[in-house]
Amino acid sequence: MNPNGLIPVIDDDGFVLWESNAIVRYLASQYGYDDGTRFTLSPTNAHARASADRWMDWQAVSFNPAIGPAFVQLVRTPVVQRDSVVVENACLEAEKRLAILGAHLASHAFVAGVAHTMAMGDIPLACSIDRWFKLPIARELHPNVERWYQALSARAGAQQVVGLALA
Repeated sequence: MNPNGLIPVIDDDGFVLWESNAIVRYLASQYGYDDGTRFTLSPTNAHARASADRWMDWQAVSFNPAIGPAFVQLVRTPVVQRDSVVVENACLEAEKRLAILGAHLASHAFVAGVAHTMAMGDIPLACSIDRWFKLPIARELHPNVERWYQALSARAGAQQVVGLALA
């Protein structure tokens, strides 16, 4: 269903959509109501929406590419073929990005405000942070990122759907 031959892809009653963040945005705007009348996952305010989009894009184009090489080396590459220099460089880049996120979270409960929403980076970014925390590496402490991640991990939906759990 995805012309790239990749996942994720969804089929919502005949509407086929691919690309992770596009799917999250669609599901949040299509089904993110608390009582059928008020959004809880997709911001309607233009500033809040732009901030949410910014953090979703940051996750996709800044953070994921930073951690990607370490993930590939440590999870998908056989031990004898791993390149420790690639892992080290990826970790250095990821730590720079985590410092940005941590500084931001010092004054925000969630990445784009005071409420958990689709993107306030919270859903896609939490998945990426979960991947980072599960890598078998030494990492710097990022108390604000860890606090934010713990808050998201405690949500019933996170536990049911993706099993987020800070190691």
